Amino acid sequence: MLSRIMFYAVGMLAGAGVTGTAAARVEIGQPAPDFTLTDSHGKSHSLSGYRGRFVVLEWNNPGCPFVHKHYASGNIPGQQAAAVAEGVIWLTINSGAPGKQGHVDGADADAFMAQYHATPTAYLIDADGKVGHLYDARTTPHMYVIDKSGILRYMGGIDSIASADQADIPKATQYVTQALQELQSGRPVSTPLSRPYGCSVKYAD
Repeated sequence: MLSRIMFYAVGMLAGAGVTGTAAARVEIGQPAPDFTLTDSHGKSHSLSGYRGRFVVLEWNNPGCPFVHKHYASGNIPGQQAAAVAEGVIWLTINSGAPGKQGHVDGADADAFMAQYHATPTAYLIDADGKVGHLYDARTTPHMYVIDKSGILRYMGGIDSIASADQADIPKATQYVTQALQELQSGRPVSTPLSRPYGCSVKYAD
């Protein structure tokens, strides 16, 4: 059963190792772990505060070529805009440690979002990596979809083609959009798990 499937994500970027504390065991069909983080404007956000709304979690690193693929093409900003317009909460999370490639402060995060006309609900700073480790986030992007009851319904890649080539986007299955559409129509998510791809999350340890 899906509720018994455990997913251990593997980064697809060649030569990119993942280090950190013991992996969290997030499970499809079970409650998504609660957390509280501060956004780029200093506002606090708790996952539990969004109960009753669909929530997307997106792990981000502005310097990652795979992230650049999906932002420069407009793929992720377009998905954000469409989802937020339908009442979905989209939380972009950066777990890069200070001094590591990809780390941002609030001003950096805002500049990145402005550059690509991105419109998530919030850009959250997870500099100590606690939330990233809680979710076993391995890559940027690494995506999670949570239903209105706080149950994790999807985790994995943004789409089905693991490349940094923008030309692959139209050919790929967009897993996050698909999951949201299925949940909004009351159907089960047809692809609840996929293999994420991208750059390794640059944790402190």
